[in-house]
Amino acid sequence: MQKIAIVTGGNRGIGFEICRQLARMGIKVILTARDEGKGKDAVRKLQYEGLDVVFYSLDVTDEQSIKRLAGWVERTFNRIDILINNAAINIDEDCTALKADINKIKETMETNVYGPLRLCQALLPIMRKNNFGRIVNVSSGAGALNEMTTGSPGYRISKTALNVITKLLGNELVATNITVNSLCPGRVRTDMNPNGERSVEQGADTAIWLADENVETGKFFRDRKEIPW
Repeated sequence: MQKIAIVTGGNRGIGFEICRQLARMGIKVILTARDEGKGKDAVRKLQYEGLDVVFYSLDVTDEQSIKRLAGWVERTFNRIDILINNAAINIDEDCTALKADINKIKETMETNVYGPLRLCQALLPIMRKNNFGRIVNVSSGAGALNEMTTGSPGYRISKTALNVITKLLGNELVATNITVNSLCPGRVRTDMNPNGERSVEQGADTAIWLADENVETGKFFRDRKEIPW
């Protein structure tokens, strides 16, 4: 049976490449994005390559939007095998914690933390019904306590919190065939980070590995190797 994958923020950057690589593996990919026009353009590019990718409009900050996605997936496919929580924002890069704009931190948390958590809560019942799932949270070394420096307080706080969600869900699902893991893709050249040293192909590699392999749950990875929280 063909596997079904959902990728958030799939219209560009690492998310787009994750969609491409999953689809090349024969997986049906649901590419989601908040901007419908950009999302559909991304899907057309992948379909032109002969890949099985469809679009679904999703705002990860909107609980009703997430519920609509979950309902549609259950009605249409009655399964979801892979969830890649990739959508993220970084809107306070030049700030310090002392001068942080709390409203920007709240906005960042809505996208980077509450969105992934709500998606997990909405889609895990479908995964549990089939006793299979791979949840991959695209985190960052910016959220690792042992790598913590300064700048981007909202982004750093949100990625640390995303790692906590990974650990909590990994522990709660340890007796199932559902794994939940975080990854740091490294400094990838994207719109968010135009000076990155890595290609999007390199940035997507660990996500694809976690989606495909039966890796131990509740861990944090970079380049397919476990790293400290």
